[in-house]
Amino acid sequence: MRRALAVVAGLGSAFFVFYTVRLLVVTKFLTHLRPGGGGARIGAVVFPLLAVLLGLAAVRLWRGPQPHAAAV
Repeated sequence: MRRALAVVAGLGSAFFVFYTVRLLVVTKFLTHLRPGGGGARIGAVVFPLLAVLLGLAAVRLWRGPQPHAAAV
């Protein structure tokens, strides 16, 4: 079950990486925005954050729980 969730999180991460690149290409790296298109700037921040967070979640889910280092 954990690995299935890792795959879903990894696919979500890949989607947001793709969508970030698409956003930047369509807006020519945010230089050509339509009037009132401030949402593109928000997307340029939120989409990469979601991609990173989902990627980290996928890695942690795939590896499973890590044993804690014993205190010396």
